[in-house]
Amino acid sequence: MAILEMVTVILAIICSILMLVGLLGVVLPVIPGIPLSWLGLFIYAIGSDFERISVATIIVFFVIMLVSLAIDFFAPMLGAKKHKASKLGVFGAFVGITVGIFFGIWGIIFGPFVGALLGEFVSGKGIKQAFGSALGTFIGMMLGSLLKIVIILVMAGFFIASLF
Repeated sequence: MAILEMVTVILAIICSILMLVGLLGVVLPVIPGIPLSWLGLFIYAIGSDFERISVATIIVFFVIMLVSLAIDFFAPMLGAKKHKASKLGVFGAFVGITVGIFFGIWGIIFGPFVGALLGEFVSGKGIKQAFGSALGTFIGMMLGSLLKIVIILVMAGFFIASLF
């Protein structure tokens, strides 16, 4: 019985570490935050034979993880579109996020903004419209980050509740 309790404690520690690293992934682009948090929850669920965290919960969080990854990638483009960006502005935001990934946190933050701004200039929009579209891109990205934090905290809440 003592070995089973030790394994449970070790799995809880692993899950906690993965969730903390996942939370760091919200601000550090090289760390896949939500997938790591989900992995921690999954490992703990398997280790506890799905008694403390159900298979259904794991599946629901898996789907949420997939949706959040898509939102994280497309949120800057949706923000640009909401602020009346042209097709070139939306395309610029897409190129900006794609290229920005290779430049760390600053590239991820400012890549979509700069891409949308340049796309709007190429499409012939004035500075005010171009800046508004770029700002919409930035807001979309920030809302995507906020969503990731909420998802990770909800996963952490399920994990903590399962401990008691």
